[in-house]
Formats: sequence, structure tokens, C-alpha cells
Amino acid sequence: MEGNVTNQERVLCLARERGIVRPRDLQGQGIARETLRRLCERGLLERSGRGLYRLASAPLTEHHSLAAVTKLVPQGVICLLSALRFHDLTTQEPHEIWLALPLRSHQPKIEYPPLQIVRMNAATHEAGIETHEIEKVPVRVFGVAKTIADCFKYRSLVGLDVALEALREGWRERRFTSDELWHYARLCRVANVMRPYIEATVAS
Repeated sequence: MEGNVTNQERVLCLARERGIVRPRDLQGQGIARETLRRLCERGLLERSGRGLYRLASAPLTEHHSLAAVTKLVPQGVICLLSALRFHDLTTQEPHEIWLALPLRSHQPKIEYPPLQIVRMNAATHEAGIETHEIEKVPVRVFGVAKTIADCFKYRSLVGLDVALEALREGWRERRFTSDELWHYARLCRVANVMRPYIEATVAS
């Protein structure tokens, strides 16, 4: 009995440190998955998704789903509509988590949260990443300038109006410099597409 209590305390400590715990986190530590179920029954942990557990007493933030996706798909980067929403640069409320993955990576097999996968080459997938801590989980999100360039590149998916709104609001709030924007516009190969919109925005 004493051993079970010790294992439960170890799991609770892990949940406090990491924010979200997966059964695989217990591997190699001699802790059975059954411990997670028992902690849920005691009301100390709660299941926030398939294979995801968090402290029942921990505050749930508006960006919890981004932390959950990061635990499930650690190679992904929050992008496009989800990144705009995180940066508070869109009025859109995406029903899916927009996630950028490398071109040849495996397709994630998760039921929740729902994902909208965007494939990017190595150069664009690794550029402009910021790491933000959400519920103690380090979450990778594209920065504002990179996200706006991506929105123009994938305008057929998100809509040109969304890209323009983000460009105008981001510039008005001084969330990026023109040099940063041009850098990512060239990297994403949309400099010619963006040029008239950037020039009009900067001149206004």
C-alpha cells in the first residue's frame, strides 16, 4: 500500500512539473498506468484528452488545447489561424488546431483536439518559432511576422481577408518591423504577392 501511495505522489509531482502527463511519461520509472486511473478516481487528476492527464486543481487556460496538442505531437508548430488567435490578431475562432509539420513526417493519429495539418519544407517549418509556456508546457508557435507571411502563402486555406486583417492589425500594434515581414515574405516565396499590401499598409 505504501508503495502505491509513493507512486501516486510521484505522478502528482510529475503533473505539477509538466502540466500535462502522458502514460509514456511513467515508462522506465516503475509506475503502472493503473496509477493514473486511481488518481482520477480520487479526484486528484483529470483526463483532459485521450492519453492526457492534468491536475484536477490546476487552472484551465483558454489555450489548453495548444498545450495538449504539443504533448501529443511535439514536432508540430502552431500556425496560421491558431497562431493568429494565440497572438490575438484575428476575430476568427478556429474549430481545429492548425499545426505545421515537416513534409515527410508521419500523420498524427489523435482524436482530440481536432487538427488541421499544414506541411512545410524544413526551411519554413523551422523559421520564426517562438516558445511560449502554456500550463507549464513549452509550446512552439510561429511568431507574428512569420504567421502573416504563412497566411498569404496559404491564403486559399485561410482566406485573403484573414491575412489582410492580421497584416493591418499587426502593423498598427507594432508587432513586427517591415524588415522582419519582408524576410519571411521572401522565405515563404510570397514577396511579390504581399508587396502591394505591405506598401499600402506601411504608407497608411
